[in-house]
Amino acid sequence: MSALSRSASARRAFWLLLAAGGAVVAVALGAAHYMEEHGHVVTGMNNQVVWGLPHVFAIFLIVAASGALNVASVGSVFGESAYKPLAPLSVLLTVALLAGGLMVLVLDLGRPERLVVAATHYNFRSIFAWNMILYNGLFAICALYLWSLLERRLGALSKPVGIAAFAWRVILTTGTGSIFGFLVARSAYASGLIAPLFIALSLAWGLAAFYLAQCGLARLAGQEAWDEALHARVRRLLAIFVIAALYFVAVHHMTNLYWARQGAFERFILVTGAPYPALFWIGFVGLGSVVPLALLFHPRLAGPRATAAAALLVSLGALAFLYVFIIGGQAWPLEIFPGYEAASSFRDGQVDGYAPSLPELLLGLGGVAASFVIALAGARVLPILAPPKVAIPAAGPAK
Repeated sequence: MSALSRSASARRAFWLLLAAGGAVVAVALGAAHYMEEHGHVVTGMNNQVVWGLPHVFAIFLIVAASGALNVASVGSVFGESAYKPLAPLSVLLTVALLAGGLMVLVLDLGRPERLVVAATHYNFRSIFAWNMILYNGLFAICALYLWSLLERRLGALSKPVGIAAFAWRVILTTGTGSIFGFLVARSAYASGLIAPLFIALSLAWGLAAFYLAQCGLARLAGQEAWDEALHARVRRLLAIFVIAALYFVAVHHMTNLYWARQGAFERFILVTGAPYPALFWIGFVGLGSVVPLALLFHPRLAGPRATAAAALLVSLGALAFLYVFIIGGQAWPLEIFPGYEAASSFRDGQVDGYAPSLPELLLGLGGVAASFVIALAGARVLPILAPPKVAIPAAGPAK
């Protein structure tokens, strides 16, 4: 029996939240239909910036989905028994976030009715075709993984399936990063560093999303979200992941600065190309990384509220980073003919602008709402919430 159905107040709150999430999804579908009917003219996108604000939300959800699975991997793959009660929610949240992100992608790219063509006809020289296989494969592995975690008779399968899920999600995040890394005409991308960068980002963003989900669902069920010792472990782990993400972002930009041909773009994205420098330095580095680290390391701010605030800031900082990375990277001119200048009525060779429209914002928020609805419904149907107290074993080799 799910903890969300044990009391009348929890059931009422569940239905209210489900209705609110469903309403946001309905509005997002309406916005997608509006953009589909009227075309790109009603969005902020143009011939140069072809991936807008919905892609920012979609990539965040997909990358966070990969990282959310890391909590289950710590228990099943690395033998940390303290994390095993958290594994079912970790797997469910991975499915929810991935589904929400793919919903936004399918609706934003246009012609969603042709999805069946993309799912049945593959060009194996295309990174997009590889990712279709990776996304569907993760859904299948997560379904088997969740089954093995919840069905005692299949408990022996949880470790091998968990190892497969861990390997698959690393490959999936590598594929998502490679979508950008293989775009050789874009000065912002075309780097082998983007794949490991996305893996590092997924660890921080996924754990932040998991922490917020665990706290929210436990509060809704009327139980404590964390054992004190486990909470301290998760705080440290989130801080380490945020530092790792900052490190890889710094290495990525330092590598670009080392190449003379990337100097102009780095100056644009980090100094002169408003609003991107403000979003990067204030949004991602300041509010999305430094402030969360201060909250996580400060000895007087060790409670769940401070950690939840840090996790929320990490998530908002992720959106700021992706806005700079995706949209700022497209605003910079394409290098179609290296060593030559190109000029035409399509603003070739010029920095382009982008202002997101309301339908784009609604579609992006709809993906978040869809993930929320799936996770909430799954937590109601399945016994996935960890008990309020989780014993931490003494230090020593895992058994």
